[in-house]
Amino acid sequence: MYDRAMPISRDQVLHIGRLARLGLSDAEIDRLTVQLSDILEHFEALAAVDTDDVEPTAHPLPLQNVMRTDSVAPSLARDDALSNAPEVEDGLIRVRAVLE
Repeated sequence: MYDRAMPISRDQVLHIGRLARLGLSDAEIDRLTVQLSDILEHFEALAAVDTDDVEPTAHPLPLQNVMRTDSVAPSLARDDALSNAPEVEDGLIRVRAVLE
């Protein structure tokens, strides 16, 4: 498969599989050993980047909420709002009790 030494062993993959309660076949273990090793190599590459002067953020891009202007408008009449309710009682929507 690969000519490089893998930073994660087959036994570690089996242990992770047991912790996750996964039944892994030999082929899956071999494939996951390579894939998890690749993932760890990517993390090693990220760890090598100098981030001393980088301010911590929660998101890589600046975020801003987009809000529409609030405008006053007339609301629905009660009868119109209740017209699609399955049951109405005393001008309110009647629902089944969920707590007794």
